[in-house]
Amino acid sequence: MNDRNDRPSASRPPTDTRSQRHTLDRNLAWAVVIFLVGVGGLLIALIYGAGPALLGISCLLGGAALFGLVWLILTLMQRWAGED
Repeated sequence: MNDRNDRPSASRPPTDTRSQRHTLDRNLAWAVVIFLVGVGGLLIALIYGAGPALLGISCLLGGAALFGLVWLILTLMQRWAGED
């Protein structure tokens, strides 16, 4: 038999899943913003050129700011609700 299963789980340190979830949420939010602005701006630049790409990136940054605002509001609501 595997004596690993016979040992109590107290030998392992507890896992902080809330901290891991917050880190994952923050990393995914940054990934969305970078993908939105970076890939979107690159595609606009490749298809239409540099001038329209500057305008497109400025619009994409506005969209990323709205996304960040919604993420911030939801994070603050979560903390206010006591889930933190």
